[in-house]
Order: sequence, then structure tokens, then C-alpha cells
Amino acid sequence: MTMFRALTVDRDGDVFTREIREWTFNDLPEGELLIKVSHSGLNYKDGLAGRPDGKIVNKYPFIPGIDLAGTVVSSQADGFREGDAVLVTGYGLGVSHFGGLSQYARVPAAWAVPLPAGLTPVEAMAYGTAGLTAALCVARLEAAGLTPERGPVLVTGAGGGVGSLAVALLARRGYTVAAGTGKAAARDWLRQLGAAEILGRGDYAPQGTPPALARQRWAGVVDPVGGATLAHALAATQYGGAVAACGMAGGMELPATVYPFILRGVSLLGVDSVFCPHPERISIWNKLAGDWKPDNLQLIYQEISLEEVPQAMDSILAGNVQGRLVVKI
Repeated sequence: MTMFRALTVDRDGDVFTREIREWTFNDLPEGELLIKVSHSGLNYKDGLAGRPDGKIVNKYPFIPGIDLAGTVVSSQADGFREGDAVLVTGYGLGVSHFGGLSQYARVPAAWAVPLPAGLTPVEAMAYGTAGLTAALCVARLEAAGLTPERGPVLVTGAGGGVGSLAVALLARRGYTVAAGTGKAAARDWLRQLGAAEILGRGDYAPQGTPPALARQRWAGVVDPVGGATLAHALAATQYGGAVAACGMAGGMELPATVYPFILRGVSLLGVDSVFCPHPERISIWNKLAGDWKPDNLQLIYQEISLEEVPQAMDSILAGNVQGRLVVKI
């Protein structure tokens, strides 16, 4: 019986553990594809899965990891065969279905995306869910009429995974990007990624109640933060501009008014990468492998081992991770 290693979270009463354990193929959930995982990514949601109070995992023991890239070992589905390179993000992976922080994974074929030409497994996980989300934001903004000629684009939370990739993608597409971050150490790095301007939190989301309207500054906004930060962004968006909202690290409440929508025609675009339709998912991944691919993608991630994941889970929740972490399985 084939044995393999995986990062495992477990709970027995009040005792919570996260450690590397051995599993067998028979332990894996159902799915048409058995994948040998070469790389995964570490996300904020994975960090929550590594906590007893993270409210991500409902059944223990469990293998987290919402991203994976690897090679098909066996397939029971049309369209995939042994040896195919694939990537998987979203759906139930790492939440309700054993995830990618494992040497092997079994998943439904409907979740898998063929690895596009021009993208290595490492690069795919440098993007991961964060990159897919950032690219969906850019695509939604452009579908709403955003062009580089319209004016500057604000990216909030720019030091994180979604934010840093949004900065790089927008700069690659010719936009003037204002990168908003509370991380002073990230300023030079964000300029390397293509940001034309670096803003501290007080510059784009000052403390206090957000105004109903503010000076028109942004043609578009990518906001992975939510809460008051999103309200400030809406208030400062130009007439006819758009804001792509894709996260809630700053809170679930939106302390805003309808003024930006009815007095300036601002559009609020909700972006979800978990259940993004498969054709759109494939289209975005092909863009990320093609002319949307930043020349400086290697600046966005650092590689860690599976053994380093438990400590990295704490770091990502504490906000001490810059950009993306790629896990070499």
C-alpha cells in the first residue's frame, strides 16, 4: 500500500496538532484524478486552517492547502491522462476536501486546469489563488471600461499576495499603480513590482468614519481588504470608475453610503475565485501564462519546504509575509 507524507491538522478534544503525517491512497477522498503534487502555495486561509479556532476545517484529521500543481498519476475522466501537468485552486480544495499540502491529492476532474504552456508549476503556485483573484479583478475592471488612459489605479493591501500580484499585473498592462500598504519595508519592493506611487494607510484609508464622498482620485481600485478601507476607496473613486472587491481581511461590514454609486456612477464589482466558472478560469490562467505574465514574477514569491509550513502559517496570519509563499512538496 503506497504511503505518502502530508501536512496534517488534527483535533482531539482540546488538543490541536499540526504536523507531517503519513497517509495512504485509500485515505484520500473521491475524485477522478490522482495527482502527484510538486508544489503548493500558502494562503491566509491555509493559515486559518492551521489554527483550532480558524473556522475553516470542520472534520479532523485534515490535509489543508487550497492550491496545488502537479502531474496526473491516474485518471478516470475524459480529457486527462497520466503524465498531464495540472493545477487546482478553489472549489472545496483545502476546505472541505483534502488539499495540496501533500505529496499526493485526489480531486474531481472538473476542478483541474491543464497547466498552460509558458507556465511552470512553480510559477503557477507563485500565482495560486491570490494570482487568479488578482487577475479576475483586473479582468472585471477592464470589462467595466478601465483603461490606462482613464487614470491611476489604487491597490489596497499591496504587500500581501493578492495585492502584490495586482500591482505587478496592472503595471504589466500599462497602468499607473498606486500601491497602498501599511508595511514600510515593502515600499522598495513594490516599486520593483511596478508601482508608481506608494501610499501609507493614512494616505488612502485614514482612521475615522469614511466620508460619503472624497476627492476623486482613482479610475479603478483593487481591494482585497474590505471594511473601512473599501468605503474610503469608493468615496475617492472617479466619476464612472469601478472598484473590484475581493477580500475582507479588514472586516465584513461596509461603512459606506450610496453616494458614490448614484452621484458618481461608481461600480462595485464583487470578485470570487473559489467558484469562478471553469471556462473563465481557464481563460484567466492562459492570460497569466501569456501576455499578462509579469517579467518580475520571481520577485513576488519565496520557496519553502513542507516542514517549514507550520511556522509559516503563524507568520502569514501575523501579517509578516511579503508576497507569496510557494511550498515545494
